[in-house]
Amino acid sequence: MAKWGQGDPRWIVEERADATNVNNWHWTERDATSWSKSKLEEVLVGLVVEGEAGRCEISDLKHVEGEASCNSRKGKLIFFYEWNLRLGWKGTVKESGEKHKGSVEIPNLSEENEVDDTEINVSKKKGEGDVLKDLMRTEGTTKVREALRDYLKALKTEFTLGMILPTKAAAGQELAAERKLSGNTVQDSISPQSLETVGVKIPTVKILMREIFNSPADELYSIFTTKELVQKFSKCPAVIEAEKGGKLQMFDGCVSGEYAELVPSQRIVLKWRCRNWPDEHYATVALNFKDMAAQTELQLECKGVPVANEDSTRQCWKKQYFEEIRILLQQSQDNME
Repeated sequence: MAKWGQGDPRWIVEERADATNVNNWHWTERDATSWSKSKLEEVLVGLVVEGEAGRCEISDLKHVEGEASCNSRKGKLIFFYEWNLRLGWKGTVKESGEKHKGSVEIPNLSEENEVDDTEINVSKKKGEGDVLKDLMRTEGTTKVREALRDYLKALKTEFTLGMILPTKAAAGQELAAERKLSGNTVQDSISPQSLETVGVKIPTVKILMREIFNSPADELYSIFTTKELVQKFSKCPAVIEAEKGGKLQMFDGCVSGEYAELVPSQRIVLKWRCRNWPDEHYATVALNFKDMAAQTELQLECKGVPVANEDSTRQCWKKQYFEEIRILLQQSQDNME
């Protein structure tokens, strides 16, 4: 039997405080299919293509079929993805004002082909308006390829956060680097303890979402900062102290936090967590309100979400926030009529 501290380093569990996947040696796999579908819709839908012929926009993701995954082995990440996509586009001819629709088909986006070599086919419904089809074939195809690169970049960075787990040696290197940067003192973020007691950070991801609401920005902003309105869409008692450092509690305590920044009708930053997250762990949520006449584009960035809670957090914002807020806005409009 090997003495303590000796033997194959792949199996020395003290290298990890939680004894999980020592030195990242074992094969681990994460299903990226659900995340990818949301990310593809995020980067593609809403793309605008403008030229002398007119203006086109990717209106929706009509069909998405395939799968994606990320695997880790011996500290290396291996990606597999294969997608068949069909997008809808709509456009307006500059001179005549005629409106036309069409589709963009991407039959095989996969790791076997570079994005530049990926087949992209543009079609248009019968009738005139070929100038828009040509616009989509040229500049539109270029923009679609850029969006696909954004998806792949996010897959290889944003989605994979936490898959390569830090070891004690890595923590020691980071600590040494911090000490070097700060001279003879230690940064406040790292306590001057022995390497054996350096903790392991919780693997987290960043969630990005974008929603359009049929409401001016000031009205939508007030729904997130007015207690009565929050209680209406959440259908639960709430604590809403809409000022810097003010408390936030919703959904019978399932969500809590505080307001970190408020710019009326423009921006809200929250320190935000779900009750089932690790104790005292908070994400940073930024809500940016972009006024578009009678509509508002709401851009959400949620940083620091535990990897294990990514899907549930995304669904929380989609189902419990955005969909319920839409219902509340529609009820308000109906009452006015």
